[in-house]
Amino acid sequence: MPELPEVETVVRGLRRPLVGQQIIAVEYEKSSVIRRPSPDEFMARVTGQRVLSINRRAKYILCQLEDGILAVHLKMTGRLYVADQPATEESGVDRWVRILFRLANGQTLYFSDARRFGGVFYIHDIAEIAPNLGPEPLEDNFTPAVLTERLNGRNRQIKALLLEQSFIAGVGNIYADESLFAAKIHPLRRADTLTKAEIKRLHGTIRDALNSGIQHEGASINWYRKPDGTTGESQDHFAVYDREGEPCLRCGAPIVKIRVAQRGTHFCPHCQPERA
Repeated sequence: MPELPEVETVVRGLRRPLVGQQIIAVEYEKSSVIRRPSPDEFMARVTGQRVLSINRRAKYILCQLEDGILAVHLKMTGRLYVADQPATEESGVDRWVRILFRLANGQTLYFSDARRFGGVFYIHDIAEIAPNLGPEPLEDNFTPAVLTERLNGRNRQIKALLLEQSFIAGVGNIYADESLFAAKIHPLRRADTLTKAEIKRLHGTIRDALNSGIQHEGASINWYRKPDGTTGESQDHFAVYDREGEPCLRCGAPIVKIRVAQRGTHFCPHCQPERA
């Protein structure tokens, strides 16, 4: 599933072609990805509105309209892009377009989703669909003190906790693994056993991993593509994620893969020793 860097890259890629454009029509298939409100009401609310800005909250893309917000969650296989028309037979048909928004300038905003796990919403506040989101890890108000406070009294495994969107917004499997490796913290460590120095280090590595992901425009290891259809490059810079059996870039020991919170988890057992 796209994480904060991938979603942020999509947001940045959509601003130039989409901001200022008016939505003049909406078309969708029967098995719609419209999650809220009903399809008829959704069309009535969105049609005719102009896109004022595009931002991100957690893993949601938020298109601010003149009245309300067009929110999109990509989930596992979602793609959002602006084009003159869908791909052709020659270039590869995008047969997974589930909903499209005709724009006044003749272009179209497409939402493609092979597995239909993603969704679009018409809302006025993100709390309507995601009421318990945690802090944004790249904002100035996310400090080591805030992370310390949120960890206080938590006895869950640190990797599992990092995946909770109510704990920190936007961090997922990839960047949790990368952050823990850089901080030299075993993914099975109980959160309440982390020292003050480890928490401070983890705070920095979370931000570093996410900023690196944004700099390299996301990780194209499965379905994720940038709005222009090209791939991101974050996967070329992973230290541990998806590198099972390969030598650790720091010590040379083989990278190990286990499961934490039902997610494949990569770490170096030498650099990230498990402690009592």
